[in-house]
Amino acid sequence: MARGPELAGELVRLRPFVESDAERAWELVQDPEGLRLTGTTASFTREQIAAWVRDVPERPGRYDWAITSGVRRDGELVSDEMLGEIVLNDLDDDALSANLRLNMLPNYRGRGYGREAIRLVLGHAFAADGLGLHRVSLDVLDINPRAQMLYESIGFTVEGRLREVYRDGDRWTDAIVMSILEHEWEPDSDAV
Repeated sequence: MARGPELAGELVRLRPFVESDAERAWELVQDPEGLRLTGTTASFTREQIAAWVRDVPERPGRYDWAITSGVRRDGELVSDEMLGEIVLNDLDDDALSANLRLNMLPNYRGRGYGREAIRLVLGHAFAADGLGLHRVSLDVLDINPRAQMLYESIGFTVEGRLREVYRDGDRWTDAIVMSILEHEWEPDSDAV
């Protein structure tokens, strides 16, 4: 799969991962709350994360973007700090569908960066000159109602519940399955 295009909004710029993102990607997998809210139970070494960052842009069936601050002054990029990641994976060329994942570093949650990143990716996913998808789905843990409200505010609809599918410490948690269809998508006029 070719590297995804760069996508820019007012708050963030999405770009393919580069090797210098390895340290920030490492921080993502060291964040206990982020791991809990995404249902991630695996542990990783720094070497595994560095290899993943290096190789992920060329993996088939997916597009991975680093969410960056993309701060510009006088047209010049002055900050390219990674704030999180957003992924379209499980791309199905026959069903014209994909799955969406988002993970933000702790200091950048709840500040609008994730919302804008999702809107940029959905714009690319549904555009005829982008991926031309019909459906984008995701699942969100029931212990993360804030994320569920974010997805609903963007236009995702709850489709169902996978009962006790993820571990949350000593207990099980459900996943809420959500999706948005191309005709339900309302693009931002200011997204580039």
